[in-house]
Amino acid sequence: MIMKNFTQVSYFTFGAYFDIGLFKYLLFLIIMCFYAVIVCANLLLIVVICMNRSLHEPMYLFLVSLFVNELYGSTGLFPFLLVQILSDIHTVSAPFCFLQIFCLYTYAAIQFINLSIMSYDRYLAICYPLQYNTSMTSKKVAMLIALTWVFPFCVTAVPIFLSSSFQLCGNIINTVYCNNYYVVKLACSVTTVNNIYGLIYLCLVVFGPLSLILYTYMKILKVCFSGSKQTRQKAIRTCTPHLASLINFSFGGFFEIVQSRFDMSSVPMMLQIFMSLYFLTCQPIFNPLMYGLHMSKIRSLCKSLIFGKL
Repeated sequence: MIMKNFTQVSYFTFGAYFDIGLFKYLLFLIIMCFYAVIVCANLLLIVVICMNRSLHEPMYLFLVSLFVNELYGSTGLFPFLLVQILSDIHTVSAPFCFLQIFCLYTYAAIQFINLSIMSYDRYLAICYPLQYNTSMTSKKVAMLIALTWVFPFCVTAVPIFLSSSFQLCGNIINTVYCNNYYVVKLACSVTTVNNIYGLIYLCLVVFGPLSLILYTYMKILKVCFSGSKQTRQKAIRTCTPHLASLINFSFGGFFEIVQSRFDMSSVPMMLQIFMSLYFLTCQPIFNPLMYGLHMSKIRSLCKSLIFGKL
């Protein structure tokens, strides 16, 4: 029997950090301010929607779920980044690393599923406006929001458990935060089961929701081309921020997958870091700005809440 040279890893070291001298304090302030803006923007929209009965409609309740997820995902990343920026030794304990992986993976899964349910809601509202209120009941909305959160938590627990049970041949992760793919690459043993489940996981939380989104938008486009000018205006008004959010998040996720799967040694380190952080840092501020500025009801209520207090 061939004995593999493995160690029981109790912590991981991040290999993507490098010394920037005193500029780390400036970077710390920039990221802290950015995180504060994310928290304030998402909390503002959550409060506005929850406090106004006129916004207690399915579309806005799904938006609340989306904004809560932005707070959840950004909280799983930004405080960690702030600590690492000021630290001289860029390490993290193994349990905390797997906790962060769980948080970030569930955030991404919830994002895709939430966006797919929002597209389904727009499909019913535009294609079947007369049956919308009977189809999208409060009970159904609650069930869909619960599914959005419970399902990703359940399916994400499996790959995290598989990864945490591997015997590892090293502890250096070449990124700035914990990533399951980089942990699996350190495994001494065969990772076939993990790889197979990874494909199943992608089908469940990415390709499945994306298929639903494509189907609903094909139906919406068909109705728009054959419908009235009012129908087209309604579709553009309500679907534009959703499409922008989906495209932005999909491109960010694509950048991260490309970087982790292919040799990026020829790409500058700063660009690699930017690509890996894009979908985790830009989406939490992109969504509240897009929906807050584009949707007239939310925009007017935000103005009255902020300027009314002043």
